[in-house]
Amino acid sequence: MMVAGIGSRRGVTASDVRAAVETALEAHGLAMAALSALATGEIKRDEQAIFLAGRDLDLPVLVMSEAALQAVSSDTISRSEASQAQAGTPSVSEASALAAAGKGAKLLGPRTVVGPVTCAIALGGGAA
Repeated sequence: MMVAGIGSRRGVTASDVRAAVETALEAHGLAMAALSALATGEIKRDEQAIFLAGRDLDLPVLVMSEAALQAVSSDTISRSEASQAQAGTPSVSEASALAAAGKGAKLLGPRTVVGPVTCAIALGGGAA
């Protein structure tokens, strides 16, 4: 299972989210078809642009609990003080991707930042 984890500032657009996903995939030489899902943290549940982007990309959006994000936070690469203070994890995008990709998931690299959105790609063998 390959998952794109999404973090963002408030008020982003679906276009912003899609651009971040496309840029992250391109950085790893991957096509959109490689993705199984988008994922984000509970803190982003009300950020409609993430769900609109999922619909546009024909991908489910998995909302990961704060506990699930914290369980994988030590495996994130990026460290954002703002993310840590607001979401309890050093990277919402990286932790979301890891948590959703399942046990033993690995990040393909650090998150990609495109304007107000971050995207991290994780590969795992199991379901969330």
